Amino acid sequence: MKVIDLTEEHKELYFVCLEDWSADVAEAGDHKRIWYDATKENGLRVKLALDDAGNVGGMIQYAPIERSLVEGHGLYFIYCIWVHGHKQGRGDFQKRGMGKTLLLAAEEDAKSLGAKGMAAWGMAIPVFMRASWFRKHGYKKADKIGMQVLLWKPFADDAVAPKWIREKKRPETAPEKVTVTAFIAGWCPAMNMAIERAKRAASEFGGKVNFQAVNTLNRDTFLEWGISDALFINGKPVRTGPPPSFNKIRKKIARQVKKTFKT
Repeated sequence: MKVIDLTEEHKELYFVCLEDWSADVAEAGDHKRIWYDATKENGLRVKLALDDAGNVGGMIQYAPIERSLVEGHGLYFIYCIWVHGHKQGRGDFQKRGMGKTLLLAAEEDAKSLGAKGMAAWGMAIPVFMRASWFRKHGYKKADKIGMQVLLWKPFADDAVAPKWIREKKRPETAPEKVTVTAFIAGWCPAMNMAIERAKRAASEFGGKVNFQAVNTLNRDTFLEWGISDALFINGKPVRTGPPPSFNKIRKKIARQVKKTFKT
């Protein structure tokens, strides 16, 4: 296999996280494209892993931590690393060492750019972006919020561990109205998918539901809230991983409409 930088040829594939076969991912809109165009100006790096036949099987995206979802200095932050593991589309590329190869390539690239270390987020449970996988590759815990673990690998003795930027406030509710609030930065198609479904579901209730989007691609806005990507219905968070279906989101909104308007 080999690792290459993202090219024009593969951009459309990258924007859907290698899942060009998925009708669900098509619901995510163009948020990732917008995020990419803005973030590449601030140092975003994207690498792809290709097998011997030239098929793209994995990807990694990372950027200077000062522009990321966490607090830190002189490090690079991995937004995600993903090796396609579905039977659909291009097929299963996992358990071939692509993830490890991508991670090592990104670390070497960050070092060449003068980074003092690498940071990444991982889940404490065995799902996508497992914290245990990063630990196996030399990363250690720097911080934790719930099931989300912030990990890092220092390259220099004077490197300083990163910290999560914590939630500062939640959206307010309105009297005699159901409020659906979507926080969206755009880097993750799965989150973008949930937001687009919520927007579409909210529109079915007319004036009874107020949908508002908070653009956290603007870093000042992100820092104001301490929330990057999230969905709230009447001020209560909705679990978005994995992305809830349109019907599930609509039912949650409908329950709040029924409570509010006693219909």
